[in-house]
Amino acid sequence: RIETKTGSIHYVLNGRKWWSTGAMDPRCQVAIVLAKMDYSHPSCTVHQQHLQNDQETKKKNSRHGSHTVVLIPMKNNPGVTMVRPLTVFGYDDAPHGHAEVALNSIRVHPSQLIIGEGSGFQVAQARLGAGRVHHCMRSIGLASRCYELMLQRTLERKTFGQYLWQHGGCQELIADSASDIEAARLLTLHCADAMDNMGAKRARDKIASIKVVVPELTSRVVDRAVQVHGGAGVCQDFILARALAGLRTLRIADGPDAVHKRTLALLEIKKAKQQLKLTGTSRL
Repeated sequence: RIETKTGSIHYVLNGRKWWSTGAMDPRCQVAIVLAKMDYSHPSCTVHQQHLQNDQETKKKNSRHGSHTVVLIPMKNNPGVTMVRPLTVFGYDDAPHGHAEVALNSIRVHPSQLIIGEGSGFQVAQARLGAGRVHHCMRSIGLASRCYELMLQRTLERKTFGQYLWQHGGCQELIADSASDIEAARLLTLHCADAMDNMGAKRARDKIASIKVVVPELTSRVVDRAVQVHGGAGVCQDFILARALAGLRTLRIADGPDAVHKRTLALLEIKKAKQQLKLTGTSRL
């Protein structure tokens, strides 16, 4: 942030961001950037002294208050450099996939800020709950498609004189996969219902839970489908290998499993403490 002697304000954006989804797509016109504000610039000194006790400044100095979301034009912007496209487990999604992007001394007008300074986490959290439900919905759909391919394979392929579905081991894979898909579906539906009725904030525990559990459940289904297909499951003849790579990646995207497990555990501990305080006994 830079303040001029006339009192006007502008911002200068610098940084490097990889896994920028869609950045190299020819249709991409604008980037949404979550940036951390740096108030150490000399021009901010007077401003910080005047607002030392101001509520706005306290917010900016908080753990989350220094983050801001800005809009950056992508076309013909000399400050934006596409460093490279990124592959996911070797799969190249360019130009529609992910890219590493360098942002070099981009001048930002205050009108390009979304909501305002220090509101970055507010903007991000507003979409993350619904976005994580959407991730899970797509995962369930993908796993269901792979499950159908697995069933079809067991009905067409023979080993040792029998169709695959006639072998006890294959029957176990089918049963486990059917159960995993149904469990993932019901967990996601329950979370979406809680968000509709209570709001995303009060459904944080359920959002964190599905973000961990659903990718694991659906990955197991696809992994079984790969096993049933044998060598065909790991080559380009079927979608299985790519589906497995995508679902494994989802355990990192939008926050790794460990972060969501931590969130869920702390929320559960908070509930337990409140229960003990109210009744003197654990709800468990």
